[in-house]
Amino acid sequence: MRLPGAPLPPRSSLDLARSPTTVVELDALRAAAWHQHGVAALSVEDIADPWLRQAVTNEANRRWGRRHGGIQHGR
Repeated sequence: MRLPGAPLPPRSSLDLARSPTTVVELDALRAAAWHQHGVAALSVEDIADPWLRQAVTNEANRRWGRRHGGIQHGR
């Protein structure tokens, strides 16, 4: 219950009442990151060209190490 005229509670990323980010919202965040910061956020599964997908995967593994979750492609 909230008293009339009382301030709203603070927003938090822990707010369980918020719905998950939609695909459209996520794509807008990726576009903003690209335009404002020069950062490209790509899902490896969305890269159709197998050579390019492997090149991106190799670079990510070199920089940050192998993933511990997700699809392992038979490994």
